[in-house]
Parts: sequence; structure tokens; C-alpha cells
Amino acid sequence: MAPLPHRGSARRPSGFVTCIALVALSLGARAALAEDLTVSAAASLTNAFKEIGAAFEAANPGTKVQLNFGASGALLQQIARGAPVDVYASADEETMDQAEQQQLVTRQTRVDFASNSLVVVVPADAATPPKSLDELRSAAYKRIAIGLPASVPAGRYAKAALEKAQLWPVLEAKMVGAQSVRQALDYVGRGEVEAGFVYATDAALMSGRVKVAFSVPTATPVRYPIAVLSASGNADAAARFVAYVVSPPAQAVLARHGFAKP
Repeated sequence: MAPLPHRGSARRPSGFVTCIALVALSLGARAALAEDLTVSAAASLTNAFKEIGAAFEAANPGTKVQLNFGASGALLQQIARGAPVDVYASADEETMDQAEQQQLVTRQTRVDFASNSLVVVVPADAATPPKSLDELRSAAYKRIAIGLPASVPAGRYAKAALEKAQLWPVLEAKMVGAQSVRQALDYVGRGEVEAGFVYATDAALMSGRVKVAFSVPTATPVRYPIAVLSASGNADAAARFVAYVVSPPAQAVLARHGFAKP
């Protein structure tokens, strides 16, 4: 009788080996086709970019868009520290200028894709909303929410407007700093402050909890630039995403969320 084969030397049927090889090749091909794209975008873009990201994935099978939202300045700091990001969208030109100066983005891919406006909001039940920046001096406004000017573009626009009106020294003590424009909006919506500086698109999200008191003129237009990161590991897909953001379908999404043309 022939000896039984040792278990460690047992061989699989050749058909089984072929099947495994084909599965491995298939999985490898899928992995090669799959593309993960990380997009860091200003907090005010949250709702619009969630919709745009989903639409881009549908138009580009195999590509997964990872969205990271926050204050434009904070996102830039993350990128400068080496965060693996492919696309950066800022809520102002100044922060994108800094990214370009640090050679963190590819200059040729930079493009403005939307614009916004700065407003002062108050809780929805406020009886007599202010009509101007000067009225914020009133004792009725003890706390005013503002995005931290060092990292939040909306806060920087607000501070510049107050400085131009020579009101910043008077109102600075009333300011309650927020990590993002959305946090400033939340402070007003929860009634934790009497007023706050946010973008018009943000105010529209809480129309039942806040109301716009007045618009704030800004020295420079509130424009949103987007660009591909110099260190992107997926530059082709990143460029396609930037192109999609300025395409008619994405522009329609932005318009529906209250953004204007750049």
C-alpha cells in the first residue's frame, strides 16, 4: 500500500489554484482602479460639497471622495504639517494665497468657483434686530460670535469691516471666538450670543432659529478658490474633481445652496 501523503505536503487540485489566481488578479485590478480622493474644504461648503462629492463618485465609478471640513486656516495648517490631501477649497483668497506661497498647491490648477456674502444674524425671536454695525455697540448685544480671525475667513472679513468702521476697539471685548463659521452660527442658533457674523449661505441653513439682521459690506469680495495639492498622490483624479466643481452640474448644486458665481 502506498504511504499516505504528509498533511503539510498535500497539493490542491490545479483547477483550485487557477481559480485563486484569477480571483487575486481580479482583486488586484479592482484595487488599481479604485481611487481615494481626499478633499479638505471650508466649513461653509459642507452641505454643498457633500452633494457634489456624491455626484462626482457617481460619475467616476471606483473613486471614493473623502471630505474633510473645517476653518480654512486650520485646514491649511493640517496640509502644511503633511496631511494627505488631494484637493483644497478655501473660503477666501488670502488663505489660498498662503498655500500657494508655501508651494502646497499647484498654481496652474487654482480657480475661483463660488462667492458668498457676510451677514450679521440674531436669534429668530429677537424683537429688534440691529440695522447696522454701529448698533452692535448697544448694551443689548453683550456677546457677539465671530470666527477666529487668525484661521476663519468669515471672522477675518468681519474684523476688517469693524476696523474700517472704527468699531473693533469698541466691540472686541464682546466678541466670542468660534473655531469655524458654522460654530459661530450654532452659538446664535442656540441663543448663547445676541448676534454673530456668518456667511449668508450659513444663515439660510437655520432660517427657523436665526434671522439675518443686515448684510456687511466687505473690502474684498468673498470668493472661494480651489486647487490641487502639490503633494497629491492622485493628481489626475484631483484635477478631475476641480474640473467637476466648476462644471454646470456642480455649479447648479452650489447655486441651490445659496452660493453665487465667483
